[in-house]
Amino acid sequence: MTNEFSQRITQALNDAELRQNFKGAMHFLRDKRAQSINEVADWESLIQQGAALRRHVLAQLPELLELLEANCQRNGIHVHWAADATEARGIITQIAQSHDVKRVVKGKSMATEEIHLNEHLIAQDIECIESDMGEYIVQLAQETPSHIIMPAIHKNRLQIAQLFEDKLNVSRDPDDVDGLIGIGRQVLRNKFQFADMGISGVNFAAAESGTLCLVENEGNGRMSTTVPPVHVALMGLEKVIPSLNDLPPLLSLLTRSATGQAITTYLNLISGPRKDHEQDGPKEVHLVILDNGRSRIQQDADMQETLACIRCGACMNHCPVYTRIGGHAYGTTYPGPIGQVLVPQLEGLATHAPLVSACSLNGACGEACPVKIDLPMLIRRLRQRAQHSSPHARRFEGVLWQIWRWLNTHPRSYRLITGIARFGRKLPFPTPKAWKQRTFPRPAKTSLHQLMKQRNNKNHEHN
Repeated sequence: MTNEFSQRITQALNDAELRQNFKGAMHFLRDKRAQSINEVADWESLIQQGAALRRHVLAQLPELLELLEANCQRNGIHVHWAADATEARGIITQIAQSHDVKRVVKGKSMATEEIHLNEHLIAQDIECIESDMGEYIVQLAQETPSHIIMPAIHKNRLQIAQLFEDKLNVSRDPDDVDGLIGIGRQVLRNKFQFADMGISGVNFAAAESGTLCLVENEGNGRMSTTVPPVHVALMGLEKVIPSLNDLPPLLSLLTRSATGQAITTYLNLISGPRKDHEQDGPKEVHLVILDNGRSRIQQDADMQETLACIRCGACMNHCPVYTRIGGHAYGTTYPGPIGQVLVPQLEGLATHAPLVSACSLNGACGEACPVKIDLPMLIRRLRQRAQHSSPHARRFEGVLWQIWRWLNTHPRSYRLITGIARFGRKLPFPTPKAWKQRTFPRPAKTSLHQLMKQRNNKNHEHN
């Protein structure tokens, strides 16, 4: 993956339009978040509350999942357990085939992206349409989401207008944003009307009541989960919460951190299929609970808090690396800091070790996280694991530390080496090929020892 990752980074850095798109979007989102946080009387207290709740969930995860299953089944929801992506795809395909499903509409769901559900359903001759506007745009462009909240954030309005003209044969003024959105709505409304099955993600699932919670701004999630006769919800097992009483603080943290909103336009609470006296809603509701490596993370004391994530995207919006290269450069379902931590654990550190190096450890992601996940620490731990997994790297690192220790315990040799380095500071040092945007650090004119000696001499003179 190293060469491919490097190539994608180089391509992104050389794409001036892409970098400008992300720069503008990230500034806008950070400003909106800051403004929204200022409206909260005690934001830090809210963060502490959310962080404590998410850690409580991780500590009680097996019990909460069993309670969720029991109450969902009591409400008439069919519950399925998927150990991995293959099993999850198989379960959803079986549900679709048992109802002779020909068309599926999907609400926004990163879990379905994780298991590559769209491609699988299409291979089974099932039409699969994304109904979230951002997801619909990237689907038209035959791309993947570049952000977990705003999938098409890498495109500007000119690119979207051109995409609609090329794919839908409809021309609109790029400055007419409402008109562009209206095009998508016209296409999607017909898809909703004749869909056989709706698929959604789950933001939170309340165990005590067996309630699935979905938040959105466009209404597509509500349409996807109520108009088709069958609704399938896919959730990572970490999305469970104890009860609906725990929902308000988490929603406030999620919406303010993600889009700078006090509350989303739509809050969907689903506790079962349509009842006999009700006029709308699906006849069947299925909940697929996805593991796909999450239980392994939950058992890892050093990395467990990875699962505390509420998928707000704030870490990406504040990451200087993500802001410059965008989401597609990572080559993974989850990009940015949370992706650097989550994906190597889900899919294997050996395959994704280069991801954990794409970080300056500036700490911005950890400071932005609304549930206090120490992302820089988790990235450092994964770096250490990647380093220790290679016998050659361990030997090389060991030799370097032995040299460092010898130099720092032999003053004369240390002064000799640093003196030579200072004399050679004007030489044209070669920049490593991997350092795309860096310059080689030059030794200082005066060493720290010399500076301290000069300071001591001045102090003695004054005394």
